[in-house]
Parts: sequence; structure tokens; C-alpha cells
Amino acid sequence: MSDDATAAAAAATTTTARDAEATRQLVLATVAFTVCFFAWSLLGPLAPDLQDDLGLSNFESSVMVAVPVLLGSVMRIPLGWLTDRLGGRPIFIALMAFTVLPLLGLIVWHDSLGVLLLFGLLLGLAGASFAVGVPMVNGWYPPARQGFALGVYGMGMGGTTLAGLIAPRMGSITAPFWVAIGALLVTMALFVAFARDAPRPPREGPAPGMFAALGIFKTSGRAWALTLFYFLAFGGFVAMFLYLPKLLTGVHHLSKSDAGARAAGFALLAVIGRPTGGWLSDRIGAARVLHVCFVGTAVLAAVLAFTYKHMVPLTIACLAMAVVLGLGTGAVFKLVPDWFPDRVGSVTGVVGAAGGLGGFFPPLVMGVVKSATGNFIIGFLLMALVAVVCELVLSVVMRSKAAQPAVRARSA
Repeated sequence: MSDDATAAAAAATTTTARDAEATRQLVLATVAFTVCFFAWSLLGPLAPDLQDDLGLSNFESSVMVAVPVLLGSVMRIPLGWLTDRLGGRPIFIALMAFTVLPLLGLIVWHDSLGVLLLFGLLLGLAGASFAVGVPMVNGWYPPARQGFALGVYGMGMGGTTLAGLIAPRMGSITAPFWVAIGALLVTMALFVAFARDAPRPPREGPAPGMFAALGIFKTSGRAWALTLFYFLAFGGFVAMFLYLPKLLTGVHHLSKSDAGARAAGFALLAVIGRPTGGWLSDRIGAARVLHVCFVGTAVLAAVLAFTYKHMVPLTIACLAMAVVLGLGTGAVFKLVPDWFPDRVGSVTGVVGAAGGLGGFFPPLVMGVVKSATGNFIIGFLLMALVAVVCELVLSVVMRSKAAQPAVRARSA
């Protein structure tokens, strides 16, 4: 065999081995993200039972559901930065170990709103897991495949679907928390045994501090645009999933298990839409996918504002919105490594935090609107307005980006 043939065979073997390792790490990261999101979202499906048991008002119940989103949003920023510095493997292991603690607290103490808010806040850290897995997965894949790979990883938000399906049917408040603890411990053991971070070139000079790494947000309008896009796409998904059980039980008088199953169906479509959005972004561009997301969300939210009291249009609009929001979540994180390849973790942390906050505020707004007006019309119209703003910002950003080469050509 000639030297060239030997070299080609060795290169092919190396590529195959790296592809297999990349797939293994993608699977591990997706499972870890799924389990963390299962634990993170448990209070949403359990909210109707907890509201009845503790005699909570609609607003108090909304706060209880929204609180885990708060810490999960804020902590995505430091965890994304730490992942850039230390890698995803040690951060994921530590995160899963910590998440067991608030789950144990909720098993022992869940008989007052104050305790639920405290442990719910700590449980929210599991929601920060998203910012850990994105740079971990991104490091194993070339740019042409990152959109699909990150979309597959994003399917881990299907942990919310599992929570919606399982938690209301388990017959007790504590059983879902035990299931989450078991899943976390098993996944943590698998991570210790098999998880690896992608090889990275040696860093030149000292690693930047967290605030220095986030300095891109001082100078880049595109970085802020990404936060707005994810605020709507992922935040809209979380808010709709968390609030659907309350809307279906309160307005349409469905049983709690039926409402939870329908909310899980909403989440499932969004989960399927996420890798589809990433795959489409690899092929036709993320901006085109986001246009579909924003226009579709604006139209569907406006439809929901005036038809949510009728089951058929409510069902059709919610399922369609799940698809377009799922496409949008897949597209946003195709843009992160494209626009900021050397700061994926740090930018992901801030963008992910914006998405988490997008899930924190709408349930509160819905609770206030419902208490003040007796309906959800204003809440859905506000969602439509945010989608319109996102569409306008996207159009401006893409026109500005397209004009940059022409400006350089004229100056040359």
C-alpha cells in the first residue's frame, strides 16, 4: 500500500472514531439535559394539586410555577462561562449532584408556599443545564453539522414532556421527585464513566474573567438580538407549557391528568421541532427559519387571544405554535457559533438566560391579567407584540449584516 493510501486510511479511521465519539457525547449530554429539565419542570404539572392542597390563589400558584425558571435563567450566565473554561463534563456532574438536594427538600417539606418557593428556586439551577451542554456538544461537531447536533441536544427540553405525562399520574406529590432523583443519580454515574469534552487547542494567554468574556454584549447588537429571539422562542415554549394545565383546567374544566397530557403533547411537538429547526438552519439559513417562527407566533398568539375559550381553535393554535416555537429554538443556536465561534459558552449563557426569563415573566403576567380582567386576552396579545418586535429586529440585523461586505468593497 502506498504512503498516500496509508495516510488516507488512517485519516478515515480517525474521522470515524471521532464521529463515533461525537455521537456518544451528544447522546450523553442530551440525556443529562433531559433529566435536568424533567426535575426542573416538575412544579408546573403538580401545580393544580399543590394549589388545591395549600389553598393558593391563582397568582400565588403562578409565582410557584415561575420561580424555578428564575434561578435557572440567571445561573446560565456563570455556568456558560465556566463551561468555556473547565469543559462541560465536570460542570454537568456537579449540577446533577446539586439538583438532588432541593428535590429531597421538596419530598420532606412541601406543605407551605414559602418552602415551595425556597426549594423551587434552588431546583431552578437544573434549568441552567442548557448552557452547559451547548458548548460541550458544539466542540465535537464541524460548523456544517452544528445546527442539527445542537437541535438534537435541544430535544432534552422534552424532559418537560415527561414531567407533564408522568407527574400528574403518579398519585402523590412526592413520587415524581423520587423518580427525578433516581434518574439524576444514574445519569451522573454514566457521565462520570463515559463523558468527555472535545479536545481544544491550547489557550493563548490567561482565560478571560466572566465579565470580560461577556464584553461582546457591550459592542455587538447581534448578541443582544439573539437574547431577544430566544426570549420569545424558548421563553414562549416554557410559558405556554407551564400555563396550559391551568388554562385547560380553569377555562375548559378538564381533569388534571387530561390537561397535563395535552400540555405534554404541546411540549412534544416543540421538542420535535427543535432539531428540525437546526437541520433546516444548516440548509436554508437560520434567519429564514426565524422569520417563520416570529410571523407564525404573532399570528397564532393573536388567534389565541380571541379563541382560547373554544377547544378546537385553542388546540389547533397551540399545536401549531409548539411547532413554530420549536423551529425557532433550533435556529437561534445555529447563529451563536456562526456569529461568536470563540465565545459559544459565554454567549449561550446570556442568550439562554434571556430564554429562561422569557418563561419566568409570562406566567406571572397571565396570572395578573386573569385576576384583573377575568380573561387571558391581553396576555396573548402581548406575546404577539413581542413576536412582531422580534421580526422587525431580525429584518434590521440581517439587512445590516448583508450590507457589511458591500461597505468593505467600496472602502477597498
